[in-house]
Amino acid sequence: MVEAIINYFDSIPSLHRAVILVGGITFFWILEGSIPLFRFNYNKLKHAIPNFFFTFTTILINFSLAFLLLKSSDWVSNNYFGLIHLYDFPLWIKVILGILLLDLVGAYLAHYVEHNVKPLWMIHLVHHSDHKVDTTTANRHHPLESLIRFSFTLFGVFVSGVPIGVVMLYQSLSIISTQFTHANIRLSKRFDKFISYIFVSPDMHKIHHHFRLPYTDKNYGNIFSIWDRIFGTFVYYDREKIKYGVDVFPDESKNSNIKDLLSQPFQKYQKPTIVEEKDV
Repeated sequence: MVEAIINYFDSIPSLHRAVILVGGITFFWILEGSIPLFRFNYNKLKHAIPNFFFTFTTILINFSLAFLLLKSSDWVSNNYFGLIHLYDFPLWIKVILGILLLDLVGAYLAHYVEHNVKPLWMIHLVHHSDHKVDTTTANRHHPLESLIRFSFTLFGVFVSGVPIGVVMLYQSLSIISTQFTHANIRLSKRFDKFISYIFVSPDMHKIHHHFRLPYTDKNYGNIFSIWDRIFGTFVYYDREKIKYGVDVFPDESKNSNIKDLLSQPFQKYQKPTIVEEKDV
């Protein structure tokens, strides 16, 4: 069964990838209307326009560079290069290890670096400057960030040694995971906390979108929460107190305008405010 899954993702049609993307957004968009975490007073479609624009640029960049992923994954597989080839593991273990390593290097590490290198933070700021986080926020990334993320994914392929089928499987899981964790949905606190012991949950990731440090620099995980727990970047916070955005870039009008968002990485760097609160 594992082999059949990998074979499918090895040559997954573009239409099927589109169905995963659009289907996920549609599902969580509908769910947000039924069990919202916050009852935003906003035009949901108008809010989604810049987010869909950046989703499109992300797709365009990833599609244009997909040949690099294919060539790289073929090379590491054919030359037994990468950590999954250190031992003759069964296929199912290689797949799990590959997904974990791609999540660690291609997502967690990339995210951590973006928050801790000033020029990269200014690029990543486009994602954090959404004042009403919902499922459309998931792929709200500046085109420069799409290139950065792609580079880390490519690095993850070389570190892990995974074939293209595992890469495509991971990216499909990543799409659904990010749509889920950004979705404006209210799960029971107990269930959300239960999920967060292994996987990134909606409440866990919403904390990362709180407008002030130290919360902005916590909970970097993409699919798995274990990296935040292992590296000491995991934190709990009362979801009722979350306020979205970034404290030093508070202009919601500019943060909702595509032209301003495209130029956002080139603004003067402003040091975020660190606020220590008792319930960190």
